[in-house]
Amino acid sequence: MQYGEFAQVQVMTSLNRIYQEATMEAAKTIEILKALAEGIDPGTGEQYPAGSPYQHPDTVRALFAAIHGLENAAPRQAKTDAPQKPGPENAGRPWSQEEDSRLGQAFDSGKSVEELAQVHKRSKWAIESRLARMGKIPEPPSRFPARNATGNTATA
Repeated sequence: MQYGEFAQVQVMTSLNRIYQEATMEAAKTIEILKALAEGIDPGTGEQYPAGSPYQHPDTVRALFAAIHGLENAAPRQAKTDAPQKPGPENAGRPWSQEEDSRLGQAFDSGKSVEELAQVHKRSKWAIESRLARMGKIPEPPSRFPARNATGNTATA
């Protein structure tokens, strides 16, 4: 094994250990919060007295909210780590003058928006927007309707 491979294995082993510790720490934290929310001293296992701050309804609600947040943190993380649906290869990339020229010429020769999207590896929406910017087609309707201050779709 070469030094670079050895270092890579060491880093991966360390990251795995950190992840396991964080997972175990979160589980232990949830266990402690649940005991507190149930009015039990997590250190001794004894019930807190009725006048204890841990028996106050607002404290119990706050503890259950914290438990809920911690329990739902893992699925939310998994969602963000999930591979996103791949978009067109050139999505988000700036348009060059040369690409604009090819797009205009291909559109003028009768190519459809769908064909142009495939050739330029961009979305149909991107092609329509670019053609509108070039003055070759009318501006497409907004994909995101304007909303007013209350969050409702604005009407004309």
